[in-house]
Amino acid sequence: MAKTIGVVESSGNVFADIGLPNPEERLAKADLAIRIASAIRSRRLTQARAARILKIDQPKVSRLLRGRLSGFSTERLMHFLTLLGSDIEIVVKTAPRSRRLGRLRVVAVA
Repeated sequence: MAKTIGVVESSGNVFADIGLPNPEERLAKADLAIRIASAIRSRRLTQARAARILKIDQPKVSRLLRGRLSGFSTERLMHFLTLLGSDIEIVVKTAPRSRRLGRLRVVAVA
Protein backbone atom coordinates (compact mmCIF):
# COMPACT_ATOMS: atom_id res chain seq x y z
CA MET A 1 0.00 0.00 0.00
CA ALA A 2 1.47 3.37 -1.06
CA LYS A 3 1.61 6.19 1.45
CA THR A 4 -0.07 9.45 0.57
CA ILE A 5 2.03 12.57 1.00
CA GLY A 6 0.19 15.77 1.85
CA VAL A 7 1.02 18.80 -0.25
CA VAL A 8 0.54 22.37 0.86
CA GLU A 9 0.57 25.18 -1.69
CA SER A 10 3.25 27.80 -1.02
CA SER A 11 2.35 31.33 -0.06
CA GLY A 12 5.15 32.51 -2.33
CA ASN A 13 7.44 33.12 0.63
CA VAL A 14 9.25 30.03 1.87
CA PHE A 15 10.30 31.87 5.05
CA ALA A 16 6.64 32.50 5.95
CA ASP A 17 5.72 28.95 4.97
CA ILE A 18 8.18 27.48 7.48
CA GLY A 19 7.24 29.97 10.20
CA LEU A 20 10.42 32.04 10.50
CA PRO A 21 10.19 35.52 12.02
CA ASN A 22 10.29 38.53 9.66
CA PRO A 23 9.64 36.45 6.54
CA GLU A 24 9.22 39.40 4.16
CA GLU A 25 12.54 40.94 5.20
CA ARG A 26 14.23 37.55 4.84
CA LEU A 27 12.78 37.10 1.35
CA ALA A 28 13.84 40.63 0.31
CA LYS A 29 17.38 39.97 1.56
CA ALA A 30 17.49 36.66 -0.31
CA ASP A 31 16.30 38.38 -3.50
CA LEU A 32 18.93 41.10 -3.11
CA ALA A 33 21.64 38.47 -2.55
CA ILE A 34 20.54 36.71 -5.74
CA ARG A 35 20.90 40.00 -7.65
CA ILE A 36 24.34 40.58 -6.12
CA ALA A 37 25.48 37.08 -7.10
CA SER A 38 24.14 37.64 -10.61
CA ALA A 39 26.01 40.96 -10.92
CA ILE A 40 29.24 39.36 -9.71
CA ARG A 41 28.79 36.48 -12.17
CA SER A 42 27.92 38.70 -15.12
CA ARG A 43 30.99 40.88 -14.48
CA ARG A 44 33.09 37.71 -14.12
CA LEU A 45 34.50 38.93 -10.82
CA THR A 46 36.49 36.72 -8.51
CA GLN A 47 35.42 36.78 -4.88
CA ALA A 48 38.61 38.72 -4.08
CA ARG A 49 37.86 41.37 -6.72
CA ALA A 50 34.20 41.57 -5.62
CA ALA A 51 35.39 42.03 -2.03
CA ARG A 52 37.51 45.02 -3.06
CA ILE A 53 34.57 46.59 -4.92
CA LEU A 54 32.18 45.96 -2.01
CA LYS A 55 34.76 47.08 0.57
CA ILE A 56 34.45 43.85 2.57
CA ASP A 57 36.74 40.85 2.95
CA GLN A 58 36.59 37.79 0.71
CA PRO A 59 35.13 35.44 3.37
CA LYS A 60 32.14 37.80 3.68
CA VAL A 61 31.65 37.66 -0.10
CA SER A 62 31.72 33.87 0.17
CA ARG A 63 29.09 33.94 2.96
CA LEU A 64 26.93 36.28 0.91
CA LEU A 65 27.13 34.10 -2.20
CA ARG A 66 26.21 31.03 -0.14
CA GLY A 67 23.09 32.78 1.20
CA ARG A 68 24.36 33.25 4.73
CA LEU A 69 22.82 36.67 5.20
CA SER A 70 22.54 37.07 8.98
CA GLY A 71 25.37 39.62 9.13
CA PHE A 72 24.00 41.76 6.29
CA SER A 73 21.21 44.32 6.57
CA THR A 74 18.83 45.00 3.70
CA GLU A 75 20.32 48.49 3.45
CA ARG A 76 23.84 47.10 3.19
CA LEU A 77 22.83 44.63 0.46
CA MET A 78 21.25 47.48 -1.50
CA HIS A 79 24.49 49.46 -1.12
CA PHE A 80 26.43 46.48 -2.51
CA LEU A 81 24.19 46.51 -5.57
CA THR A 82 24.89 50.19 -6.17
CA LEU A 83 28.63 49.50 -5.89
CA LEU A 84 28.16 46.80 -8.55
CA GLY A 85 26.46 49.27 -10.89
CA SER A 86 22.75 48.78 -10.19
CA ASP A 87 20.24 51.52 -9.50
CA ILE A 88 17.93 50.97 -6.52
CA GLU A 89 14.48 52.52 -6.56
CA ILE A 90 12.16 52.37 -3.56
CA VAL A 91 8.45 52.77 -4.24
CA VAL A 92 5.93 53.18 -1.43
CA LYS A 93 2.27 52.62 -2.31
CA THR A 94 -0.97 51.77 -0.54
CA ALA A 95 -1.67 48.04 -0.24
CA PRO A 96 -4.82 46.81 -1.97
CA ARG A 97 -7.89 46.36 0.22
CA SER A 98 -7.63 42.60 -0.27
CA ARG A 99 -4.56 42.60 2.00
CA ARG A 100 -4.64 43.86 5.56
CA LEU A 101 -0.90 44.49 5.75
CA GLY A 102 1.63 45.94 3.36
CA ARG A 103 4.52 43.86 2.05
CA LEU A 104 8.17 44.29 1.16
CA ARG A 105 9.49 42.80 -2.07
CA VAL A 106 12.35 43.14 -4.51
CA VAL A 107 11.52 43.50 -8.19
CA ALA A 108 14.26 43.51 -10.80
CA VAL A 109 13.84 45.21 -14.15
CA ALA A 110 16.17 44.62 -17.04
